[in-house]
Amino acid sequence: MRKIGELLRQSSNARAKNLSTEFQVYGSFIAEALGDLKHCSLYIKLAKTHERNLLEQALNFAKGYTAAKSKGKVFMWRLKQLKDAKRATQAPE
Repeated sequence: MRKIGELLRQSSNARAKNLSTEFQVYGSFIAEALGDLKHCSLYIKLAKTHERNLLEQALNFAKGYTAAKSKGKVFMWRLKQLKDAKRATQAPE
């Protein structure tokens, strides 16, 4: 069994230290939730430019999709689907 201090140090080392705004923290949260810290900057950019409810829906879908090799790919695929569906409903016909 590991000590609590070791667990806290390990989780704080993985997270970037220079998170100053809310969207940076949220983008980092998405990267950690998907296990894709390599692409943390991508998720920060998405958190800055996209609506929060679309990101939440895509994140919940990707976290629940257990058969995925890469949850980041599932997240991006679902986000694209949600954006396309939103555009289709907003487009005047």
